[in-house]
Amino acid sequence: MDQKNRSKPFFREVQKVRQFWIWLIIIIIAGISWYAFVEQIVMKGEFGTNPAPDIVQIILWVVFGIIFPLFLPLTKLITEVRDNGIYIQLFPLHLTPRRIDFTKLKSYKVRTYKPIREYGGWGIRKGGQGMAYNMSGNQGVQLELYSGKRILIGSQKPEELFHAIERQVEQSH
Repeated sequence: MDQKNRSKPFFREVQKVRQFWIWLIIIIIAGISWYAFVEQIVMKGEFGTNPAPDIVQIILWVVFGIIFPLFLPLTKLITEVRDNGIYIQLFPLHLTPRRIDFTKLKSYKVRTYKPIREYGGWGIRKGGQGMAYNMSGNQGVQLELYSGKRILIGSQKPEELFHAIERQVEQSH
């Protein structure tokens, strides 16, 4: 369903990467990539004891020195509750939101979770508890579908998200 045919959201949350350590890792990797590029390509020297071919060095610089640092600030988790379902979008990986229809929900609850232990970190993750869409923190709403699938939606406002889902589920029955 395209954007203009969707109803106005009853709940909307946009989360961005907030963890300092993720930013630090990206900056360090980008810095090394830039240094290697300048050393080997611009200065015509050799980076390291076993330097990569120039074309490989250029590709690494483009990916880790340019794309990753630009990609991170654009990354955001958008969660919406509308009259026809729950919409989840991890932009720019998802160009269109994923929709979970209320009629497919068996149960839902607010819960605290361990992002690294249960799902291996943040982002779109699969773990022993099912799928997780999370950006930061350790709270969210756990959905269980009639199909048996479990989906965790990480949220900085888990109670608000829960109540928005609850209101729409009650109205859809």
